[in-house]
Amino acid sequence: MSVDGAIDTVELVPAPSNSIVVGHDGSDCADYALAMALELADQLHVPVVVVRAWSIATAPRPSSWEFGYVSSFEEYLSAVHDELVRDARTSVENHLAVVVSYRAVHASPAKSLIAVSRDARILVVGSRGRGGLTGMLLGSVSEQCVRHATCPVLVVRQRGRKVEHE
Repeated sequence: MSVDGAIDTVELVPAPSNSIVVGHDGSDCADYALAMALELADQLHVPVVVVRAWSIATAPRPSSWEFGYVSSFEEYLSAVHDELVRDARTSVENHLAVVVSYRAVHASPAKSLIAVSRDARILVVGSRGRGGLTGMLLGSVSEQCVRHATCPVLVVRQRGRKVEHE
């Protein structure tokens, strides 16, 4: 297993053309999308780029955070990257032959995924993320990716997952 631990500071650089890009926001749907992307990558013998979009409002507190201390951008970037790696660890460990890299991108989710997947073989996203409109079948990020991505987009939804109606 080869896992790229470097933190991507050139945020919107497209992933390699033979790669599978997958969005991961920490939700159950994102875990399922990651599992599907890793399955495909294993079969196709291609690398996976796991992307997490973030803002200061959505980032976890850096380990160096203290009351009254203002963490740097790099500390937040590192905290998001580390959380992404932790969140993906179980799925990635089930696919030891797949080369996986991680990108913590400081931009909106749809913009991040569309830009990073520009040259990719495929973009994989969950049908729903952490958004508040749980009754919808397709989340806003998934919908924007389907509309605007330049590569094929696979939107995955867990079988048997009950859609909640408000």
